[in-house]
Amino acid sequence: MIDDNSGLTVAAASSRDKDIAAQSGTKSEKSKLVGLAIARKAIELGLKDVVFDRGGYLYHGRIKNVAEGAREGGLAF
Repeated sequence: MIDDNSGLTVAAASSRDKDIAAQSGTKSEKSKLVGLAIARKAIELGLKDVVFDRGGYLYHGRIKNVAEGAREGGLAF
């Protein structure tokens, strides 16, 4: 998560995080866990409304799973 006004990274999550890497499953399944993790971190920081920038990638597969995980975690796009 990046604050566009200040250009600073607020929170980050990755499939390489220990708790996510320890899970078994496909890359798509882990992508949903990444979305849940970033949502958890954002909620802890008091952020709920965010803009999801998919960086030019099509909205399907792993990108879609990250978004769905973040929504399930409580973020609103």
